[in-house]
Amino acid sequence: MKKKKKLSASNADINRLYEESVQCTEFEVDFINKLFKRYNNTKCKSLREDFCASALISAEWVLDNKENTAVAVDLDKNMVREAKKNSQMKLSEDQQDRLKIYYGDSSKFSKDKVDCVLATNFSYFVFKERKKLINYFKHAYKQLKNKGILMLDAFGGYEAHQLLEERTKHKNFTYVWDQSSFNPITHDIKCHIHFEFPDKTKINKAFTYNWRLWTLPEIQECLKEAGFKKVDIYMQGWNDKKNEETERFYKVTKSDADPAWVAYLAACK
Repeated sequence: MKKKKKLSASNADINRLYEESVQCTEFEVDFINKLFKRYNNTKCKSLREDFCASALISAEWVLDNKENTAVAVDLDKNMVREAKKNSQMKLSEDQQDRLKIYYGDSSKFSKDKVDCVLATNFSYFVFKERKKLINYFKHAYKQLKNKGILMLDAFGGYEAHQLLEERTKHKNFTYVWDQSSFNPITHDIKCHIHFEFPDKTKINKAFTYNWRLWTLPEIQECLKEAGFKKVDIYMQGWNDKKNEETERFYKVTKSDADPAWVAYLAACK
């Protein structure tokens, strides 16, 4: 029996490492279901995942319920191939039929209307100009059925303005989030993801992001200007006894000035 190779920079798949480090598809799907039920008192059945990368959430969505359908869109041809190869092909034939993955610009690509449009991992931060961000939100609005919901995430806090590296240890590697530059005049931010391994090897700049760090008031204003009638903010709860974040998110209108936070936004058509 061959001994399994230890994970290192020479044999690691950066997309798998990213998925293990950043994505929790079961949580995302459960959160979508709960929010949609809360707002509309009915089930969310159709999902569109913009800037989908490997389309993991869409794959989890069709796995979750035999009535669920998903459309996944990304502008990176390599990621579309990756999504079809690794996310779609692992599904049953019926599940594959209910997941459609497309190469396209999420701000322009049109397909059948859905119950929920999803843009997570801060992907829409790629739009640095207000006009372009509003145009994306307007397009997402058009892709939604009546009473549909656009779900986004955002991050902030005073540490988001700092140059820093955060390390998170996993079983066979360390995930490094690197905020390498920030311009307080424009809120342009450049971030990298690196991966480090026990054998001291490293994948430097496995992923790089050139974004504008949008604030929650700005995002809410742009969503309302795009036509959404209601926008709610959900922030992560805090366990005082354990002095740590909980896995639950709560609708809030006020929050502490924490050094770092992640929020979800639900924009209702």
